[in-house]
Amino acid sequence: MTSATTTWAIANLERETADGFVFTAHYTVDAKDGTYSVGAYGSIGFERPENLIPYADLTEAQVINWVQEALGADKVTEILEALQSQLDEQHTPTKASGKPWQ
Repeated sequence: MTSATTTWAIANLERETADGFVFTAHYTVDAKDGTYSVGAYGSIGFERPENLIPYADLTEAQVINWVQEALGADKVTEILEALQSQLDEQHTPTKASGKPWQ
């Protein structure tokens, strides 16, 4: 089992046009181990904060932090472990498809 490098990214944001409040983030998590790569996609909603950061001032790193906080440490770990399991399966397959004849 080779340890994977993971990358979180924001695919899209949904916001209210009146004040820029971001109510949903769509995110991706990619894992690569040098040989194989796998990915996951998800969406998560946010509650309106007391202090709204102007939409134009948001950074991807900041929104990724919001996503990870909203998911919680256990869910983040679950996502990363699932991606690692997929990479492990690619290295040492335990399932196959096909038929034994032409």
